[in-house]
Amino acid sequence: MTQTIAPRVRTLVLLILAVAGALLAGAAPASAHAALTGSDPAQGAVVDTAPAQISLTFSEPIAVGDDSVRVLDPKGERVDKGDPANLSDTTYSVRLLSGLPDGTYTVAYQVVSADSHPVAGAYTFSIGAPSETTVSVSAQGSDDGLVGWLYGFGRYVSYAGFVVLAGGAAFVLACWAPGARVRAVQRLVVSGWLALTAATLGLLLLRGSYTTTGKVGDIFDPELLGDVLQTKTGAALVSRLLLLAAAALFIAVLFGAYARTAPAGADGDANGAKKPAEGEREAEGDGGEPDKRDLTFGLALGGTVVAAGLAASWAMSEHASQGLQPGVAMPVDVVHLLAVAAWLGGLTALLVALYRGPVETPVGRDAVRRFSRLAFGSVVTLAVTGVYQSWRQLGSWSAFTDTRYGQLLLVKIALVAVMVAVAYLSRRWTQRLAEARISAAEEEKQPAVSAQAEATEAAKASEEEKQPAGSAPAEASDASEASGAAEASGAPEGTKAGAGHDAVRAAQLARQRAATEAARQKRLRDADPNRFGLRRSVLAEAGVAVVLLAVTTVLTQTEPGRTEQDAKAAAATSSPAAEGTGQGSGAVSLTMPFDTGGRNGKGVVSIDLDPARVGDNSLHVYVEGPDGTPVDVPEVKLALTLTAQDIGPLPVAPDHVTTGHWSASAVQIPMAGDWKVEVTVRTSDIDQVTVSKNAQIG
Repeated sequence: MTQTIAPRVRTLVLLILAVAGALLAGAAPASAHAALTGSDPAQGAVVDTAPAQISLTFSEPIAVGDDSVRVLDPKGERVDKGDPANLSDTTYSVRLLSGLPDGTYTVAYQVVSADSHPVAGAYTFSIGAPSETTVSVSAQGSDDGLVGWLYGFGRYVSYAGFVVLAGGAAFVLACWAPGARVRAVQRLVVSGWLALTAATLGLLLLRGSYTTTGKVGDIFDPELLGDVLQTKTGAALVSRLLLLAAAALFIAVLFGAYARTAPAGADGDANGAKKPAEGEREAEGDGGEPDKRDLTFGLALGGTVVAAGLAASWAMSEHASQGLQPGVAMPVDVVHLLAVAAWLGGLTALLVALYRGPVETPVGRDAVRRFSRLAFGSVVTLAVTGVYQSWRQLGSWSAFTDTRYGQLLLVKIALVAVMVAVAYLSRRWTQRLAEARISAAEEEKQPAVSAQAEATEAAKASEEEKQPAGSAPAEASDASEASGAAEASGAPEGTKAGAGHDAVRAAQLARQRAATEAARQKRLRDADPNRFGLRRSVLAEAGVAVVLLAVTTVLTQTEPGRTEQDAKAAAATSSPAAEGTGQGSGAVSLTMPFDTGGRNGKGVVSIDLDPARVGDNSLHVYVEGPDGTPVDVPEVKLALTLTAQDIGPLPVAPDHVTTGHWSASAVQIPMAGDWKVEVTVRTSDIDQVTVSKNAQIG
């Protein structure tokens, strides 16, 4: 009989997909973990003579390729030559053609950070004097499109597969040995292996396009795949596939030889040992019980080694491998991942066992207690390793609120707290389950009555089948139906018709018995209020775990807070040097009243442009009503025009931040001059007005 997924479990699966999609879609597209901290010439600088080379300094080592750094002249033609050279651990340079004319040049880079994430960006500098340029400096990273989304989803699936695979196997070995015989638990662990294997293969194929072009057509490019295999991340993915082959052997033994030796009781011994029958002893020889213990010990040891190796495939190629104390961080990361798998994966296996496990061998209170101890140890381990990882990735208390990594980490901590609270409720249900003991007489009486009823039904069915032909009206009816079927088919009576009728009858009986058995098992599962409460609390805990895993996946794709703050500090330190070249004129503030002519159409719009120099600028727009209070309007648009040089209008589309406040970053000013700033304010579907002012920029 094919088992169907319970409605609550099906709801949980849908929750997994919905939360994963929402969080992955909401993640920042450019999740660069290496930041550009300096350049020569500096961003927005104007140099007197053409440099022989340009150099870029990053916050951590990066991987560069032939086209990782490109320098474009005002017409968009490349003026760099040769491959990028490594000047130091974090500084790279590329040579330029000689005799470059005056004008504004664009430097675009597409590199891969040491923790495997692509980094893309662009900036401008000028030789002699700024000029108009046809190059767009708003470079889109290779991880911004469909390939980036697929790669992020593959990472989520790989984490989920590892958690289910390692945690489910640990639950069987350490908590509930009879689970090795349960088909639903077997399917869960095998599904984890399949998900991790498929996701790893997908990541290996996507990796080349993800770090270079971002094009779907390059996913199956053999040249890019060859380049990926030579990188640290490619080696980690290949190692993971080899370890998954060993994991397949582990699963075969766990659900094969080990399942045959596992006890058939509700809880069983923690090590899965049971006294063998005499026939088994004869087949095993003199070994007997020690052989089974050796098998359990071997599975536990081998499974731990394989799980640790799989966890190391992440640690050796991501955050832990770079930054402070990598020699300590990588083992800590491995332990952290193993604790996550033991807790969340074991919780998933417990949920499946409670909802889909057979009534004959339910998950008993001893198994739940063992998992409770395992989960408690995992939570303590997560707390210790998490504190170290937080200190390493953040570096300061302010990074919790000032950086995206810190904000996500706060969400993760809150989810862990919620899970611990729900786990406490599960523990209380377990205690009630242990205290609710039914007398032995009642336990024996109910099965006896049930067995007697089943025996009576079986006897009646047997008598009906053994009745002689023609002894009952039902048999006569069956005979007439069989005769009609035989005439229609041209077959002799009692052959084809009888066989067809028996097959239909057997199928109907099978469906009825299957439905009766499913209803009986559901009644037995729901009969115990304590076990029913435990199922509900475990389901809630698993739902929070789904969200927690999705947040963790997004967290691994986000720039660490320490790196982000270091990059900001380096940029702030280099700003005075850029202003010393004569290109900084300080922030510009413009205030313009407007009147769209409609209802509530009057107000004041203010523009702040900082640092108001050639290159990148941040722009803020504030809209206030006649009384000076911030107000929201349906639309605000800006355009910048340098009339003297016939440049523009350059459109700027700011993003809404809060009530009456819009902002835009990386607003490019190609050259200095008297710029006209136009602001279009729309207060209704038909009422809008454009106001403007001039400002000296650069």
